[in-house]
Amino acid sequence: MFALTSDFSNTVNLVTDKLIAWVEQFVIMLPNLVVAILLLIVTVFAARLVQRLATRFLPRVSHSVTINSLIATLVYVVVLLFGLFFVLSVLNLDKTVTSLLAGVGIIGLALGFAFQDIAANFISGIIIAIQRPFNVGDMIKTNDYFGIIERIRLRTVDLRQPTGELVLVPNRKVFENALINYSVNTMRRVDLDCGVGYDSDLEQVREVVLEAVQQVPHLVRERAPEVMFTEFADSAITFQLRFWIPYKRQVDYVSAKSAAIMSIKKAFDEAGINIPFPIRTLHVPGGVALPIALQKEEVDADKNE
Repeated sequence: MFALTSDFSNTVNLVTDKLIAWVEQFVIMLPNLVVAILLLIVTVFAARLVQRLATRFLPRVSHSVTINSLIATLVYVVVLLFGLFFVLSVLNLDKTVTSLLAGVGIIGLALGFAFQDIAANFISGIIIAIQRPFNVGDMIKTNDYFGIIERIRLRTVDLRQPTGELVLVPNRKVFENALINYSVNTMRRVDLDCGVGYDSDLEQVREVVLEAVQQVPHLVRERAPEVMFTEFADSAITFQLRFWIPYKRQVDYVSAKSAAIMSIKKAFDEAGINIPFPIRTLHVPGGVALPIALQKEEVDADKNE
């Protein structure tokens, strides 16, 4: 019984001494703790102030909203990190700072391997924002996707297709693969394929087509239309009409092509020029043709009865 009482007393004394030591250490560290809290508050306000200043100043240097937002965020994070390290130093936690730096390096290396695709898209987005091969509102074709750019993010390019679908194309694929920007030039050439019968006068066909294409709205007069005969096809002589139009949206291209088809069809009808149907010739051997003819005669005889 005496042993149990002695052990309990020793335990209470040990806990009491530990609590007293903690309280004394807290009292000693109280000024540093107050300074650390004040320093942390000042750091947060300073980081926000620097971020606002960067947001106002960067548009004077760079017109890329994506890059400006990225730099302002990075400046905010850097100021916070510096302030946090100072706070830990005030609290005499220098070893903790070293451990944090080592831990950040190891975690960063692990995350780099785990999220290398995301990192590649992020870096590609930065390069795209700096080089600016296209802008919001441009009509482009990349990775078999065609449409208008709605937004350029640090990870994806948001592409609205003419049929309405929104495609998020990863920046890495946009950066690595070929890209056509239809909005770089304000004009686009329309290529229209057609065919006429072998009995047609090709000189007349050329004149009729060139006259008909003049009826297309918004035709670029500085670029003369062209008619090029391309092939002796199975049932027609084919040609290609080429003409230029002002281009901002895909509807400009589709409307011009539709108007050209309507105008050429009307002009061919008035000039008596034939657009032939595909023709297939069927050769039937004599041994097969006779039973077919007999069956036809029997069917006709049944109808007459």
